Amino acid sequence: MTEPSNISQLSAQDAQFLYIQSATNLTHVMAVYIYDPSTAPGGKVRFKDIIEHMRKRMDVSPMFKRKLYRLPLDIDHPYWVEDEHFDLEAHISHGRLPEPGDWRQFCIHVARHHSKPLDMTRPLWDMYVVEGLDNIPGYAKGSYAILTRIHHSTIDGVSGAHFFAAISDKDIKGTPAIPLPEGKSAANALPTISEILSRAVNSTITSPVKLTQALLKFTPALLSTAQKSLQGGDEKTDTGVPQTRFNGPVTPNKMFDAVTFDLEELKKMRLKVSDATINDVVLAICSGALRHYLTKHKELPKESLVAVAPVNARSRSGDEANPGNNISAMTIKIWSNIVDPVERLAAIKDTTRETKAAKSGLSARIMTDLTKHIPGVTMAGVARILTDERFAPKMGNYILYLATNG
Repeated sequence: MTEPSNISQLSAQDAQFLYIQSATNLTHVMAVYIYDPSTAPGGKVRFKDIIEHMRKRMDVSPMFKRKLYRLPLDIDHPYWVEDEHFDLEAHISHGRLPEPGDWRQFCIHVARHHSKPLDMTRPLWDMYVVEGLDNIPGYAKGSYAILTRIHHSTIDGVSGAHFFAAISDKDIKGTPAIPLPEGKSAANALPTISEILSRAVNSTITSPVKLTQALLKFTPALLSTAQKSLQGGDEKTDTGVPQTRFNGPVTPNKMFDAVTFDLEELKKMRLKVSDATINDVVLAICSGALRHYLTKHKELPKESLVAVAPVNARSRSGDEANPGNNISAMTIKIWSNIVDPVERLAAIKDTTRETKAAKSGLSARIMTDLTKHIPGVTMAGVARILTDERFAPKMGNYILYLATNG
């Protein structure tokens, strides 16, 4: 019997972001956008205007109205089902900064909101409108922010960027920033018991085959890495992770801050090293900042810090409109032990080329690529092991999300 096409099950990669969540390790992501209401028609934006705008965009993505249907003992990955009690206004709230409404108050407000877990019994997103941004340099008095939280099991960087573009306008006439899908998103149906059992059995049987095929893909790089290790290693590709204050257990209390860079300035920096990219420049800036911070605290290790960077694995065929995750990852030595910033950028450029060629950074890639093929009955336990504080700190010193490709 053919299964209904509107049954939607989380992939293994989507599901692992659920399995690794804990009281201290929340796996939602949050976007922060600041708006100047004086640029809107009439020079004012009311809270109910934001709600009505979102109501009109509910069909740009199926993620808005679907929630998790999790199976007992995680015998297979969860399903997405329509929330029959969906209430848009339960997902959008608002508040106001206390006086003086400055950047410090805003950062505290954002951090506190980001530190709260999402309600996992409802669709995995919410919006928080923050008013009263009256004393922040560079922003008009009366500006407001929208903090949008979405669970990582729902989107990755590429699908997330598409989602935010779809709910945004490019002019005061309300013209969508990108073409919107026609018609309504199909509702996700609740699978029957027989469908659940059939999929669970099939996943358990076929996953070892897929896992073996994926492992074979890594064999040449694994052999190359092992050979280099026996020969004493390669300084350019060795990703040994030094111990720092960033490699301890995380707490539920998050922090937030932000810095604005002029893209033209980044482009000028890129020209300092032949073939360097904007991403390389961002890595070099982060490396320099971490070097300065750890030096100030007399904790800079002799070895370079290592970043774990997610990598887009989607095709360029419009797949960004589909929610969910399709990512790999690479571990990158950021050369924080090099004093000269131009020399540091050159070393980073060489390292990222090597890493993208799969000649290093294997630990992170194995975690993201191979876990795509682990059945649900074992994924929950494996995911918790991979993120255990005894294992995860050995993969890198920090995670860096790069928003550009060049």
